[in-house]
Amino acid sequence: MNEFNSSYPRTATQVVVKQNTLIRQVYAWMGAGLAITAFMALTTLSSPALLNAVLGNRLVFYGLMIGELALVFTLSGAINRLSAATATLIFAVYSALNGITLSVVVLAYTASSITSTFVTTAGMFGAMSIYGYLTRRDLTSWGSFLFMGLIGVVIASVVNIFVGSSAVSWVISGIGVLVFTGLTAYDTWKIKAMAAQGTEGRKPAILGALTLYLDFINLFLMLLRFTGNRR
Repeated sequence: MNEFNSSYPRTATQVVVKQNTLIRQVYAWMGAGLAITAFMALTTLSSPALLNAVLGNRLVFYGLMIGELALVFTLSGAINRLSAATATLIFAVYSALNGITLSVVVLAYTASSITSTFVTTAGMFGAMSIYGYLTRRDLTSWGSFLFMGLIGVVIASVVNIFVGSSAVSWVISGIGVLVFTGLTAYDTWKIKAMAAQGTEGRKPAILGALTLYLDFINLFLMLLRFTGNRR
């Protein structure tokens, strides 16, 4: 049976069971991804040789970034052609690479800022996930609006690499917080809607985990840039 095109559940009870099962799987895989990222970030920070390899050579750093983008596009675009084991491996490798690159960002901020920002991110993410799961509203209209906001943030961030304006960076971060807060609710609602249509299995759970993982990480980074204290 195709994991993305299974039959519609016949009763309300079946709908709830499928929703709860998929949501649990999504958050379990997302939690595993965050744990891998945290482990690799701490490993990189505690290894002078590894940290120097990332910081001392821009080609290595940008190579890691390009590798991460390639893995995300592969997992998102080819999920139907991948086996469940391959999809899981790609997600795990991406989480590990992201931990290495995030160690560079973490190094620029104080430990107290990182801790407080993580707690704030977890609280905001949790609240918006609960809203996305429990709301009876149709959030379809949020998708195009938030996507446009995301594109705007990406373009502005690229432009600001060359401009180097701290004021623009602050504004981008503020808008980014709003965008990824909204995306957390929207993506949770979308996963719930997929489950109601009968979607099940490890591959959709991995894809959902990647989506929410990206929301969490980007929300954390935007909040850190917006409110964090640099060393």
